[in-house]
Amino acid sequence: MRNLLLAASAVFLLSGCATLKDGSKKNVDRGRETMDSIYTHYSVEGKNLLREIHPFAEEYKATYLASEEQANRPNQYSYLWPFSGTFSAVNALLEATNDKNYQKLLDTKVLPGLEEYLDTKRTPFAYSSYINSAPASDRFYDDNIWLGIDFTDTYRMTGEQKYLDKAKMIWQFIESGIDQQLGGGIYWCEQKKESKNTCSNAPGSVLALKLFEATKDSNYFNQGKALYQWTKAHLQDPSDYLYYDNMGLNGRIGKAKFAYNSGQMLQSAALLYKLTKDKTYLTEAQNIAKSAYHQFFQEFSPNDGNSFMLLKRGNVWFTAVMFRGYIELYKLDKNKSYLNAFQRSLDYAWTHMREETGLFNQDWSGESKEEFKSVLTQAAMVEMYARMAAAKK
Repeated sequence: MRNLLLAASAVFLLSGCATLKDGSKKNVDRGRETMDSIYTHYSVEGKNLLREIHPFAEEYKATYLASEEQANRPNQYSYLWPFSGTFSAVNALLEATNDKNYQKLLDTKVLPGLEEYLDTKRTPFAYSSYINSAPASDRFYDDNIWLGIDFTDTYRMTGEQKYLDKAKMIWQFIESGIDQQLGGGIYWCEQKKESKNTCSNAPGSVLALKLFEATKDSNYFNQGKALYQWTKAHLQDPSDYLYYDNMGLNGRIGKAKFAYNSGQMLQSAALLYKLTKDKTYLTEAQNIAKSAYHQFFQEFSPNDGNSFMLLKRGNVWFTAVMFRGYIELYKLDKNKSYLNAFQRSLDYAWTHMREETGLFNQDWSGESKEEFKSVLTQAAMVEMYARMAAAKK
């Protein structure tokens, strides 16, 4: 696998970099180098699967699962969510470079690994949180939505029907997670239908709108708009336009505010404006963007320079998903200020957040480090460098 990645990189360096602007080339090179580091440190000999953390520790316990029983099982391989980050990362590199070697990497490594999570014993078919050769595991609607978005994006870039077919299959599963409890909305987990979360409904809206763009089937548009409206009505904090985490079936709001939740509603609002030209959606997107910037960046004074606004420490993948929303908005209003802020953090991260192994910690300032580095964090960094490169082409 290392040889495949190096071959892909060599082809790109010979054929593609000369056509990129300096800023794009810098970001692409950093994304490519980090992708190489993923396969160097997380690969499993003879498998298309990956480890979840480096250094590998069998006693590692995931904290994001619905079932304590499942979390307590030994995990030789990554759970679906972290593994799926590599799909987004390679997609982003494909978009930034137009290098077909990245599609080859998807088809020969990433997607064969992903199929080991596909559950065809339960219907509708969907991807489980752990590999299908292990005891049955929970199926999360949000996990599958992220994959649906990636498959739709791959279809958009390649025109190959096989990717769109996967996205449509996933949407059938997502539809099975919608009912009229709380007036609509998508649950978080198929096996634990206790809440409806922004992390399933906001990207659910994005996926439906992307499927509409791909198919022109108005049913997708109507579902995407309805999910946006449901999430806005039930989970937005009207004081700052940002989004709470979830609503329990008892009506209680989980008021944590995570970057990816507001970021996906930002992206959905931007897509709705793009599709309808209704300026209400553009205003909503810009309101979210402004508040999220103040919520998830902070003033930082480095020892070796002037102060600037730096991303706050947190789940790096959440930040990468938020960044998708800012890029969608940039395509519409061409306001570079937010992208410039992300670029400043990405530049600082390269020299302060990254270690000699080529792997990143989660503290953008570089002041604290983790013993175990998540593959999801690394994939998120690839994605951000690559998406920034694409935006600057």
